[in-house]
Amino acid sequence: MAVFEIRQGTSPVILGFPHTGTDVPAEIWARLNDNGRILADTDWHIHELYEGLLPDATTVRATFHRYVIDANRDPEGVSLYPGQNTTGLVPETDFDGVSIWNEGQAPTEADIATRLRDFHAPYHAALAAEIERVKAIHGVAVLFDCHSIRSHIPFLFEGKLPDFNIGTDMGKTCAAEIERATAEIAASAEGYTHILNGRFKGGWTTRHYGRPEICVHAIQMELAQSTHLATEAPPFSLDSGKAERLRSHLKTILKRIEATAFDLKLTGSEA
Repeated sequence: MAVFEIRQGTSPVILGFPHTGTDVPAEIWARLNDNGRILADTDWHIHELYEGLLPDATTVRATFHRYVIDANRDPEGVSLYPGQNTTGLVPETDFDGVSIWNEGQAPTEADIATRLRDFHAPYHAALAAEIERVKAIHGVAVLFDCHSIRSHIPFLFEGKLPDFNIGTDMGKTCAAEIERATAEIAASAEGYTHILNGRFKGGWTTRHYGRPEICVHAIQMELAQSTHLATEAPPFSLDSGKAERLRSHLKTILKRIEATAFDLKLTGSEA
């Protein structure tokens, strides 16, 4: 099974999709319990939502599910949010804190090492190679990491999540111009809410690759699934009306980021 899909483009923008995959090898599927087999924590339809919004963008998509191994977690297992509820490199529970594995079947350290080698590392090698390729063309690269999550998850956060959750690790992972452009467009999107560096400040991917000092910028967009799903429960169907309305704003964001990347190259700005 191919663990990632790549579509190479000529834009300085790269779209990352670490959590839209639903492939689970049979031997791992057999160890999941009935709750785990729902695959509830998938970023449902996100790669479809972004399809064609920036035709020349490169896309790198993990095809494996995050219950196999989470492509947006530190390979060393270091928590992204110390002191807060979260899920790990290979989750033991879902986002509600409920077990996803049959009794006695939770992954061992040996399992995790194997999955790092077979899934996590190849995905990130592919992503890193595309960042280098794009930067070689333009002198600048912007990784836009695409995510979604249910709008109500008491185990992870209180209340209702804003619609647009922009993460730059408090401005460390991209130029201020990119952060500002994204936040301004989200703020002007009528009927939507947004936050910058709120509960989600950017996952390991954003924090690892975002190095504006060498003209590699990274920004994470975590969308509340209420913005585009008919229901945030099985079967997690896409609502075409909601999706088209949201896509218009995402397209504006991506085009502005692309234009900003070219401006940064011309001005020589690094941060």
